[in-house]
Amino acid sequence: MPDPEPLTDAAKVAEAVLAHPAVARLDGGPFGTVASLLPGRRRILGVRIGVGDEPVEIAVVARLGTLLPQLAEELGAAVRSVLGPVRVDVTVSDVTPAVAVVSGVGRVTDKAVRSERGPFA
Repeated sequence: MPDPEPLTDAAKVAEAVLAHPAVARLDGGPFGTVASLLPGRRRILGVRIGVGDEPVEIAVVARLGTLLPQLAEELGAAVRSVLGPVRVDVTVSDVTPAVAVVSGVGRVTDKAVRSERGPFA
């Protein structure tokens, strides 16, 4: 049976990364390899806890207008606040438009922005 601690750690890292306002979502990378496997064929895409000396890998979709080097530093700090002193590799897989606010209508979500342009925009 797998050690439950890395699974808990992966979930906590995912929460910490998603709490950053410049992160639109986690991403599994081009082939879905940035992931933590959970029991029951479940997984946490976008977070891979390294084994031994391997770094923690995170992959995110950033919001447009974000300074990417600064984002990488801040996400590394967020991961280290959960796991302690570890190496962190950050991949920005894509950039999405910032969430817009439409007067009188409410908030337009990233999903809504993507659907207006089609799935491959």
